[in-house]
Formats: sequence, structure tokens, C-alpha cells
Amino acid sequence: MSPVVKSDAGAWKGPEKGLGPGNSAFLNVRQVAEYLQLNEKKVYALVREGAIPATKVTGKWLFPRKLVDRWLLDSAHGGLLADRLMIAGSDDPLLYRLVLLLAQETGSRALVAYSPTGTRLGLKLLQSGRADLCGIHWGPDEESETRHPALLKQHDGHRRWILVHAFRREQGILVRNPPASGMEELLRPHVRWALRQPGAGAQRYFLEVLSRHDLAEEGLNRTLTAYSERDAAAAVAMNLADAAPGARPVANEYGLGFVPFGWESFDLAMPREIWFRHLFQRLLKWLRSAESRALAERLGGYDLSRCGELTWGEE
Repeated sequence: MSPVVKSDAGAWKGPEKGLGPGNSAFLNVRQVAEYLQLNEKKVYALVREGAIPATKVTGKWLFPRKLVDRWLLDSAHGGLLADRLMIAGSDDPLLYRLVLLLAQETGSRALVAYSPTGTRLGLKLLQSGRADLCGIHWGPDEESETRHPALLKQHDGHRRWILVHAFRREQGILVRNPPASGMEELLRPHVRWALRQPGAGAQRYFLEVLSRHDLAEEGLNRTLTAYSERDAAAAVAMNLADAAPGARPVANEYGLGFVPFGWESFDLAMPREIWFRHLFQRLLKWLRSAESRALAERLGGYDLSRCGELTWGEE
């Protein structure tokens, strides 16, 4: 959403004019409304949508002056001038390696960072403006076209978001040695599980698989909680657990066995303006590159045939 920043006289009020007391680092609702030439009701609406940087202190909304200026710049230029790309959400070894390549390419000219938080927390960070991009996966691939938009619609500001397909990924169980009888043997009471945190896409898909076997999470021998794909794989590799939900490329990365149960769609959610950001376009170029396909082949469990497709975005 691009705010209206013209006054009746057609002149834009810059940071040095009309902002109230001195050089205060924070502005109140009235001051921000004056700055943006909006009414206060509209400012509150932007806050509810998570569209404008704000913090609540003793019941009152305050707006960091520098972040409001940066937000205006991003809005006015579609993020073209931004020098950062903060990625949150689901963990993935291919995406992680591509972020490293992009970081090396940009050097000290920009900040590219990846924090694997899990799907739901990543979307909350996207909503609050603390992340620019969020990786998500939420169940079987064949249902992703309805599930992923429905998940986004639970967040304020989703009307500004779009979904870009990154790849399909094989999901299953990480083990040291695959059992001869498959899934059934892993569901016995003695098997130690490293399960994922609530809100993780791997946990969501796994709980659906459990329900097919008439089991619930409480029926498993849970020994620890893993907060990322690699955290889960490390727990199994270090013999802290016998099994954990995760993706095939992570199993291969750690030299583990793998019991598959389905494919999922790994998508990237972002505000529309991030699509135009130079750093995202560079990441997309890496994702579509021959290097990316070679990496995916080595890791295994990927399908990049629809990489980069825009799958959802409300008008």
C-alpha cells in the first residue's frame, strides 16, 4: 500500500518539516497522520494491517521516525532501493545454500539473512514487517493451492501479499536405519521421537499422517522438540532420538535414512513490493539457475519444474 503524501498545495512534507517536537526519534499517531497527510483512522488501519512500523508503549502507539522514512521509501520505489532481504519461515537446505551464494555475490553492499523459524512464526514476522520474505509449507502438495492462501488470509495485511512457488519437496521421517516394515514400526511405543514445534509445516503434515494411522501426537514417545529441519536431523544423527519428521534432502545432508510419506509445495510469501526488490530478483535468478538444479539433484527430493511461478495474489 502506497500512502498519499501530497498536501493540498501539492508539496511533500519531508522529515524536517511538520513533525512536532524537536528531533524526537518517535512519533505519535497524530504526528504520523500529519506527516503522511492521512487521517488518524487510516493510521490505525495501517497499524492493524501490520503495514507500518509501530510499537505500543503503555497503551499508546509510537512510530520510529527512521523506520517510517524507510517504509515510505520502500513504498514509493517498490523496494528497489532497499539493501536488505530478511528471510524467515520454513527451513530448507537448498534455499539456505542459495542465500549463502547471494550473500557472497552482494558482499558488504547488502544484508541477506535467513532465519528458519517455522511457517507460522515466519508469517507473524512477515505481518509485523520484521521479515521481507517467508518460506511456507502446510501439508500435501495437491492441497497447497487452497491451503497456502487460506493460511495467509489469517494474517492482517495479507491483501498486500503474493505467493511465489519455489519447489516441490519430498516429506517423510528421518531415521538412522529405515525399518523393514516401514511406518508402522516407527509408531511403536519404544521409538524416541524428536517432534517439531507447533506452527512448523513439517509437524502439521506429520500430524495428518498420524491421523491416518488413528494416532495422535500424545501417543508417541516424544523425547525432545526440534525447532528446524536441521535441528531434527541432528537429534537423530546424534542418537538423541530415533525418528523425526523432515524432508528427504535434510536426511541426505546428514547421511540418514528416510521413510517417505508424500510431497509438499514449498512457497515464498511476500508483500508485492518485495517482488520488485533487486535482491529478491537475484535470489529468484539463483533459484532458477543451473547451479540450483545441480544442488537440488545432489541433495535429492526436489522438483523445480514450476520454480518462480506466481501462485496467488489478491487484487
